Amino acid sequence: MSAPHNTPQVPQAPKVTEREARRVAEAAREQDWRKPSFAKELFLGRFRLDLIHPHPLPPPDDIRRGEEFLARLRAFCETHIDSARIEREARIPDEVISGLKELGALGMKIETKYGGLGLTQVYYNKALALVGSASPAIGALLSAHQSIGVPQPLKIFGTQEQKDVYLPRLATTDISAFLLTEPDVGSDPARLATTAVPDGPDYLLDGVKLWTTNGVVADLLVVMARVPASEGHHPGGITAFVVEADAPGVTVEQRNAFMGLRGIENGVTRFHRVRVPGACRIGPEGAGLKIALTTLNTGRLSLPAMCVGVGKWSLKIAREWSAVREQWGRPVARHEAVGSKISFIAATTFALEAIVDLSSQMADEDRNDIRIEAALAKLYGSEMGWLIADELVQIRGGRGFETAESLAARGERAVPAEQMLRDMRINRIFEGSTEIMHLLIAREAVDAHLKVAGDIIDPDKPLSAKARAGAGAAGFYARWLPKLVAGPGQLPGTYAEFHPAGHRDLSGHLRYVERCSRKLARSTFYAMSRWQGRMETKQGFLGRIVDIGAELFAMSAACVRAEHLRGAGEHGREAYQLADAFCEQARIRVEELFTRLWSNTDDLDRRVVDGVLSGTYTWLEEGVIDPSGEGPWIADAAPGPSVRENRHRPLR
Repeated sequence: MSAPHNTPQVPQAPKVTEREARRVAEAAREQDWRKPSFAKELFLGRFRLDLIHPHPLPPPDDIRRGEEFLARLRAFCETHIDSARIEREARIPDEVISGLKELGALGMKIETKYGGLGLTQVYYNKALALVGSASPAIGALLSAHQSIGVPQPLKIFGTQEQKDVYLPRLATTDISAFLLTEPDVGSDPARLATTAVPDGPDYLLDGVKLWTTNGVVADLLVVMARVPASEGHHPGGITAFVVEADAPGVTVEQRNAFMGLRGIENGVTRFHRVRVPGACRIGPEGAGLKIALTTLNTGRLSLPAMCVGVGKWSLKIAREWSAVREQWGRPVARHEAVGSKISFIAATTFALEAIVDLSSQMADEDRNDIRIEAALAKLYGSEMGWLIADELVQIRGGRGFETAESLAARGERAVPAEQMLRDMRINRIFEGSTEIMHLLIAREAVDAHLKVAGDIIDPDKPLSAKARAGAGAAGFYARWLPKLVAGPGQLPGTYAEFHPAGHRDLSGHLRYVERCSRKLARSTFYAMSRWQGRMETKQGFLGRIVDIGAELFAMSAACVRAEHLRGAGEHGREAYQLADAFCEQARIRVEELFTRLWSNTDDLDRRVVDGVLSGTYTWLEEGVIDPSGEGPWIADAAPGPSVRENRHRPLR
């Protein structure tokens, strides 16, 4: 029966084992592959160039509408956005957000019938790269609103009534936020403590959410909460809800401050007996995590898109500065130590844009399953974008470490290189940390193996199931393994269209990718045979497998983009040069990663960690002062009414 109207029972955060946590995460995965995936095939040793070449293209009308909006957005950024003011005041001015609303920026991905602009994923990402270069905080606001906030889950899983009610608001006036993380729950949602207790046709929401990007100014929230199992609500589970941010019982208890993205409206939100109508539930009970992960399949592309913007800006600053700054009688760009950094920035920016544009166009066409491609784009973009920003600071030297405000005060150009480095750092944590992305992608990369051989290494399966799995696996590997011995990458004339007259030779790089794809698959198979059920604990190995796949995907995208630009008559020769440089740099990283698969310090590192955690090395910590303040490591998030001032600041 439903809980009484005035005395809802609020269960505490569930205690779960490691196996139970994995089971929850596994249940939230998309289990099937209904469409082809270039990256999935790449990890299986099959280089399906035909899935990405020729480069897919948007329809002319989409290009026209996208370019028209980019022109308006650029004019707005140049005349209305003062990045220095946002950094100084740690807040986006209300009039800027109002201007973005009038421009239609809140509805870039929302269909025109709901009042949105109906832009493609390609042009949405180009817009984020543009506005994010003007102010990363504004890029974060728009991305959190549309990529993971209310519009995207409703687009995929919402009812028609929900779309009719909420999407017109979200396209024009209302800002949204996505609330999943809790003070003691990050990437382990099985321990989610926020509850939605059924109360008649409604739910009563209780709990605390942390790091709610846009939460301070949001009008609508997507909230993930656990529906306890009960009569009529079995088995319950993590469920998604649309919640009005000004509903009674919703309190924004704090606006958080960070090392970067100082203008971001990120807070702590408490729910105390918040009544949510059943009509505001998105999808069925228990489908919340699946909704979140599906939303992120394309939502993750917004972050690497903004990394592309940072790469382009960094290249501009590196070029201009290195041409005028002289050391020992010549510009610093002419010194090899600095020149190699500039080459890295240029080549890597080209590759990042290739990855984002390719993945975005594939998302628009919906012919391929891009869950791995999007995850690789996020992982690779965040890591490489950070390195680009770091190299720019190094190229600028002391001026790179100096704030833009200080530079301007003494009469020099106010280049915010150090701010960009701080702003970029969060990207390695946002929307899945690098470590979590490694595990997520690795799980998808070995999916084919687990489908045929998973029961063999599952300790919970009976011998009869293991025997059946063994027979099936034998047939699969008898067909699959021989194909990993030889392939097109060993034939000198393969991919000849990537070596046109008068251009750099990219065909050799694609042959290298094909060979490495098979080597990567062999390495994965060998590791599974060696470690079997312990494979999931070999996170160092799995991370390197994923990093190799990311480099191979980037090389493929760079070559395909260069050939596309050549065919379109758009800087083809220069694009071939950049793709060639990037691939040469990437090959060095790939070879090192392959070596580190089997030659590493993983076992030694684990022993050192055991010593650290047991206190063996506390003597090494002596001789310093800990400037940390007092307080618990994790704040109390017990359910109950708020005792703090509501800092919610809607921008209507």
